[in-house]
Amino acid sequence: MKETKEIRQSTTDPDCGFMSRENKQEMFCYLDHRTTDMKFNIITDSYVTPGNVHDSVPYLSRLDRQTERFGFKVEAVALDSGYLTNPICKGLHDRNIYGVIAHRRYHPTKGLFPKWKFTYDRERDLYICPNKQELVYRTTTREGYREYKSDPKKCSQCPLLKECTRSKNKQKVVTRHVWEEHKEKVRLNRLSPSGKVLYKYRKEKVERSFADSKELHGLRYCRLRGLRKASEQVLLTAACQNMKKIATYLAKQG
Repeated sequence: MKETKEIRQSTTDPDCGFMSRENKQEMFCYLDHRTTDMKFNIITDSYVTPGNVHDSVPYLSRLDRQTERFGFKVEAVALDSGYLTNPICKGLHDRNIYGVIAHRRYHPTKGLFPKWKFTYDRERDLYICPNKQELVYRTTTREGYREYKSDPKKCSQCPLLKECTRSKNKQKVVTRHVWEEHKEKVRLNRLSPSGKVLYKYRKEKVERSFADSKELHGLRYCRLRGLRKASEQVLLTAACQNMKKIATYLAKQG
């Protein structure tokens, strides 16, 4: 029997989606997925989705659209923590793009060891627990996660068992995505000197662009209903911002 999923739908605008995120107001809304260049802060792409679509979902397709349509030779990108997913890290690697993505804070189960307490041995392809016991590879799920499991006999005698797992069979399972190495590479990029400089520009560029849209161009609220009309409002706003940027630049050039 298939499980049913309850989806909230607005009675006044069925196209919008219900956004429910940590530390943000729950509401029906649309999301503007925006890209800006680092040099002049020109908006190169603005794509609207319902509020229940995660930021990472349309990213790679919108990146490809810009490179194909405008012939951009993208060397590096700076993204917030919502884009730190295995498919995006793998996609940036395949496109030979230097990715810098903010750290995402995970919330482990209270009272249990977080995943970073388990050390991955790349040469032997296994994890080592805080009590120096090995978790060996067992299988790969359909979602692409490799499962590493401990020996229940050894775990039953472990003094750290209560802090390690609450499984009835006293076995610890640690998962690792098949593309995890690409995510680890992105993490190293963020900590590098060039990565720190690049990410610093993000708040000065794309975050400033969003702030100007909301405070100076009335994009905090949708003026019309429907995805198409919301997209028109976003695109017109982006066009106005770009014209102001270009005019300012030309004025400085005399």
